Amino acid sequence: MKPLSNAELATFCGQLAMILRSGISTLEGLSIMEEDVPEGGGKALLRGMIENMETGSGFSDAVEQAGCFPVYMCSMVRLGDQAGQLDDVLGSLAAYYRREEELARSIKSAVTYPLVMLGMMVVVMLVLIVKVLPVFNQVFAQLGTGLTGLSGAVLRMGQSLSRYSVLFVVLAAAAAAVCLYFFCTARGREQIRRFSTRFFGTKKLSEQIACARFASGMHLALHSGLNIDESLDTVSRLVEHPVVGRKVQNIRQAVAGGESLADAIDREEMFSGVYARMVRIGVKAGAVDDVMRQIAQQYDDDIAQRMASLISKLEPTLVAVLSVAVGMILLSVMLPLMGIMSNIG
Repeated sequence: MKPLSNAELATFCGQLAMILRSGISTLEGLSIMEEDVPEGGGKALLRGMIENMETGSGFSDAVEQAGCFPVYMCSMVRLGDQAGQLDDVLGSLAAYYRREEELARSIKSAVTYPLVMLGMMVVVMLVLIVKVLPVFNQVFAQLGTGLTGLSGAVLRMGQSLSRYSVLFVVLAAAAAAVCLYFFCTARGREQIRRFSTRFFGTKKLSEQIACARFASGMHLALHSGLNIDESLDTVSRLVEHPVVGRKVQNIRQAVAGGESLADAIDREEMFSGVYARMVRIGVKAGAVDDVMRQIAQQYDDDIAQRMASLISKLEPTLVAVLSVAVGMILLSVMLPLMGIMSNIG
């Protein structure tokens, strides 16, 4: 069975947490959820978990054996099951995966919008080059002249596109297949993620996302009853960013060697100055989980603002580029035509 999406994980954890808080057992809760789910993969998943529990497996074992839940969730569920805090852990997991889903949607929106605008620009330019310019060329030919300069070069480009249209259709299909690979497959998205960690335009944003994931994971682990060492060990599996991942490993080693969490985070520059001071205060006050929750929320807000700012800058830029390109093509055609018409008059 394929892995569940962040939205599906958030729904599953949220519903089950609500059921457990009402005093219903885990097995009965899964049965209630199974009755409300329509036929499909979700119903088969819940039915399989119910069957495992009826044969003597615990809930955490059923989650692991399902094969579609992430390792992090399996670890946290087992912890909550053993500590008798399964409802709280599931509620925290639901909030965590909701944040992950919102973050993924923000990134998808920021990437999709410019791609759609670029696609529209290409379509408009192709219509002008292939359909409109040949009409003007016929008009110029009837007047005893032809398109020259920029308009002539663009016209010849359009004629080449028409002549080799089959080849360009194949290339366009190949480009579409590449886009589908990168955006619709796990391996493709992983390659994009790795590229974003090195590209200068997205490097900073990628680090912020990784830091937000670290803070959110630490909040969840600490809130679930793990100590700092165990939390760092658990959260280290969440951070996939190479730079931030190394920082997490260094923090783990430093804390294991006796250094305080605040000093290790400050030395590795995991967070900015304000956030690092918040961690130091949280350690002194014994409220590191609350501080990590606040830091994760602040990072999420900052990322959302950066995404919105990026989109707001891309929109007028792409519109301006399209307007200038179309205007130059039309002017290169209309100005010579106006000159010929004035000479005739």
